[in-house]
Amino acid sequence: MFASFTFICIPCSLKCVTALQIRDSNRAMLLAAATQHKCKVVDLGISKDTEESLKEHMDAALSSDADIILTSGGVSMGDRDLVRPCLANMGKIHFEKIRMKPGKPLTFVEIDRKDTSKPSKTVLAFGLPGNPVSCVVCFNLFVVPAIRSLFGWSNPHLPRVHVRLLHPSRGDPHRQEFHRAMIRWVPDDGSGRPGYVAESTGQQTSSRLLSMKSANALLEVPMVGQTLAAGTSMQAILISDMSSSPFDKLPTASNHLSYHFSSPAKSASTDLSQVTASQNSEIKVAILTVSDTVSSGAGPDRSGPRAISVVNSSSEKLGGATVVATAVVPDDVEKIKNILVRWSDIDRVSLILTLGGTGFTPRDVTPEATKSVIEKEAPGLAFVMLQESLKVTPFALLSRAAAGIRGSTLIINMPGNPNAVAECMEALLPALKHALKQIKGDKREKHPRHVPHAEAAPVDQWDRSFRAAASGMGCSCDP
Repeated sequence: MFASFTFICIPCSLKCVTALQIRDSNRAMLLAAATQHKCKVVDLGISKDTEESLKEHMDAALSSDADIILTSGGVSMGDRDLVRPCLANMGKIHFEKIRMKPGKPLTFVEIDRKDTSKPSKTVLAFGLPGNPVSCVVCFNLFVVPAIRSLFGWSNPHLPRVHVRLLHPSRGDPHRQEFHRAMIRWVPDDGSGRPGYVAESTGQQTSSRLLSMKSANALLEVPMVGQTLAAGTSMQAILISDMSSSPFDKLPTASNHLSYHFSSPAKSASTDLSQVTASQNSEIKVAILTVSDTVSSGAGPDRSGPRAISVVNSSSEKLGGATVVATAVVPDDVEKIKNILVRWSDIDRVSLILTLGGTGFTPRDVTPEATKSVIEKEAPGLAFVMLQESLKVTPFALLSRAAAGIRGSTLIINMPGNPNAVAECMEALLPALKHALKQIKGDKREKHPRHVPHAEAAPVDQWDRSFRAAASGMGCSCDP
């Protein structure tokens, strides 16, 4: 994967900035962002605001064999904003203005590289705005999905979660605003249930990079032209790994055990009854991230927030599911067993999702820990997850995920990859609500098309088999 960067701004020295000069803040920001997303970066420096200089830099970008070309600045309405016409001469413009705030001048172009010495290819070119915040917001919303698509991600978009505002926020009447905010998880988000709450990072002008410094999410503020009251619910796009995670505030299921959360310096232990007493949810869900890396603080928990988002968005399909506890533990059989037993036997959660530790490495022990505590196996669930994952990668064959029942709790091992969590959950949804009700002893919970044997029409099975075989219709067991 290659990403070439051409920065369009007034040339200046980083040591001494005089009148009519600006610092090139976007360069360092975009280089770091692209590297974070595993791109090989070719830095083409700074171009002058002239057609000749721009053409020279763009030709250099195309000859570098890049898949994506980024420019920063020069896409607005000024006399010297020449990037858009330059890109238009090189390829097909798909859009050149977006009804969003910040980032309105964003331009996207497909360029068919025609070089007789190299195979032909289509290059994606993004003309990002020059204002620093507009630039990085557009990178997250448009460039990141493009990078992920080229890498083969089945769901390249950044994850979304539902949040409630901690303060009033005014919506723009003409453009959807992506408000920079810090979101975190709390036991009560104002609705009597645990959830994410959002706090603004302050003044939202597109030149103020400080509004991005502490932000881990972009609030999707609708075009309402009026002030939205505190407590309003809306969607937020996660733009960071949230290493100072919302799980700092999320209760675990034990007063006796302390579990590491995404912020390694912190741990919490409170009783689930503190948050479940006021809940009307039928299905209590707990999420356990199993990772030496996350537990030690050497890396962020990417899967936990994604799993919470998936459960919250599927709450109705699961019969009113709510995430009531999360924890992070290392790849250690005893520690995994301890929390699974406590969540099942003492806190009586309905569904436990474990994330990670299901592969072939010596430290992948989640299935062993799970099998040692479950009383009944549920191999069909693991089979369906394997089928779904094989659509994405052949390496899914290396999964050893287990699933089973302990008491009235269903425990399912899921992969540690954030996208795989969403894919596997989607595959299980049609049966999970049915399964969770049956585990609790509700024998009346039947499939909508289920017909009791006493009410079924009598069928001569031998005659049916003979006729099916004679007509070439296949097996008589087929419906």
